[in-house]
Order: sequence, then C-alpha cells, then structure tokens
Amino acid sequence: MDILYLLIPFSVVLVLLIVAVFGWAVNSGQLDGFDQEAERILLDEDQAS
Repeated sequence: MDILYLLIPFSVVLVLLIVAVFGWAVNSGQLDGFDQEAERILLDEDQAS
C-alpha cells in the first residue's frame, strides 16, 4: 500500500509531462502538413517539384 504514495504522484507527473510535450508539438507546428504529405504520394513524379 505504501507504493501507491510513490506511484500516484509519479503517474500525475508523467501525464503532465506527456501533455506538455504534446502541447509543445502542436504549438510549434510539428503536426502541420499531414494533408500535404498524404497528397504528395498520389502525385506523379513529373508533377512533384
């Protein structure tokens, strides 16, 4: 039972860290441009520049 006093705060810190990294990725534009890459594979090599 004493391990819960360690695991619960560790879990909360880990979740906050994951949310912070995800927020940084969204705000820095890491998740932009997925549509362009999805369409690029459909184009012929002659059309892509």
